[in-house]
Amino acid sequence: MKYVKFGTYTGEENMQIDSGLLDEAIETQAQEPIFRLYAWKPRCISLGRNQKDDFLHANNVKEDVVRRLTGGRALLHDDEITYSYITPVSIIPDGETISASYKYISGILIDFFKTLGVELDFGGGSKGVNFGPMQAPHTKGSMKFDYCMLISTGADVCYQGRKIIGSAQYRKQGYILQHGGILFGYDKELLESLFHEEVTKESITTVKDILPDMTKEEFVRRFEDFILTR
Repeated sequence: MKYVKFGTYTGEENMQIDSGLLDEAIETQAQEPIFRLYAWKPRCISLGRNQKDDFLHANNVKEDVVRRLTGGRALLHDDEITYSYITPVSIIPDGETISASYKYISGILIDFFKTLGVELDFGGGSKGVNFGPMQAPHTKGSMKFDYCMLISTGADVCYQGRKIIGSAQYRKQGYILQHGGILFGYDKELLESLFHEEVTKESITTVKDILPDMTKEEFVRRFEDFILTR
C-alpha cells in the first residue's frame, strides 16, 4: 500500500490532492492502493457531490465551503482526521458490490482501532434512519439532516452504536476513491448553529470521548505506523 504523508491543507487543496491522486492512479493503471491522512486549515464545510446547498444560505454560513467528488451530506472539517483510500475495484473481493467495497475499505479503519483497544462496527440506524450508502433521501418526517454525522448507514463506522467515522465513495474508470472524517472532537454549539440540528452524544462520539489521553499527534503517528506495516 502506498502511503501519502499526513499534511494540513485548505479545503480546496485537500479536494485537489484527492482528485489528482485518483486521476494519476487511473492514468498509470496503478494496482497498489493509496492511503492518505490529512487535516484542514482553516476549518471547512464539504458538501456531497449532489447535495443541495440551500441550507448554507438559509443559515447564513460563513465557513469555507468545498464540494467533494464523493456523495453523502455535509461535513464540518474541524477537529477531525480525514482519510482517503484509492484502489482499483478489481483487487477488492466482490468489489463491484457497493456494500462489499465499503466493508473492505472501512475494515482497515476498524482494524487500526483494534490496535488502540477499541472495538468499532458498521452503522445503520442512528436517529431511526437506515439508508444504504448510495441512497439520496435524507428526511425523516419533517426533519431534515444536512449534517452527515447525524445519519448512520452501512457505509459508516460506529462505537457502541454512535457514529465516529462517516465515509463516502466515488467511482471512476474502474477505480474507487473512498474518504471520510474520523471525529477527534467537535464543537456542539458550532455544529448546531451551522446546521440547525440537535447534536447529541447518543448520535455521535469522538476519539477524545473514547481515548481521552490520546493526542492527535499520537493518533496520526500510530495510524501511520499501522498503514506502513500492511
